[in-house]
Amino acid sequence: MENEIPGVNMEELRLQGFKVHQLPTNVDVPTVHGRRDFYKMGLITGEMTIGYGDQVLEVQDTVLFFVNPRVPRTMLRRSRDTTGYACIFTEAFMPAIVKKSPLFNTIQNPLVRLNMEQAGLMKAIFLKMLAVRDGDYLYKSELIKSCIELIIHEALLLQPPGEPAYQNGAIRMTHLFLDLLERQFPIEHTREPLRLRTAQDFAGKLAVHVNYLNRVVKEVTGKPTSLHIAERIANEARALLQHTDWSVADIAYALGFAYPTYFNNFFKRVTGLTPKSLRKV
Repeated sequence: MENEIPGVNMEELRLQGFKVHQLPTNVDVPTVHGRRDFYKMGLITGEMTIGYGDQVLEVQDTVLFFVNPRVPRTMLRRSRDTTGYACIFTEAFMPAIVKKSPLFNTIQNPLVRLNMEQAGLMKAIFLKMLAVRDGDYLYKSELIKSCIELIIHEALLLQPPGEPAYQNGAIRMTHLFLDLLERQFPIEHTREPLRLRTAQDFAGKLAVHVNYLNRVVKEVTGKPTSLHIAERIANEARALLQHTDWSVADIAYALGFAYPTYFNNFFKRVTGLTPKSLRKV
């Protein structure tokens, strides 16, 4: 079953490709888990703890946040007077932005902290989007896209220039591995099955010895390369089972398994569930 978002008409979101809303201040939901199928950006003021992938981020002021739906995340509110605005959109609505913008990078810090003047500007843009949403302007979607792009460019201006600073070669190689892993997803169709599925595959693509890749990934993340790959494939399998009508055989092939039986055994080993049982949820 899909998680509903308080204050958001999910069917309208699917049809339009975007939804802008003001965050409810008095919803007593201690922990909110993220969705897979929508990107999200927002302006929020309050006290909360955000889990984003392997990161735990503490918020006690006003921030912009940018969420890639493929990254597991949770939000724990520690104050009932949280305020803000959010815009949720599909990849099809803003394809260039979500693929190219570093703000939606899957392993970066998703928060941009704002001072009072910066927060005022961002609030004005979100209020503009709300006004456009409720109006009858003929080119509503295009104007919403322009507002989203403006917020993203303003946020990039607040980010330090240049490439991420890597402490050493191990961190850099781990970053390259995780980025290469993530760029294979989401799976859009079955015509081009997943190609990189083993540590050896990734090592060859990165032009390093597999033993070196395994060593640095374990050193930096605490998890073996094979576990990163298996968990990411399993997460994609979950998403395809829950959000598409593909057969289990089609999903198995799209994820690079020669036979559905191999996929079933893999999925059961990693998740403890069978593909068919998850599809019934």
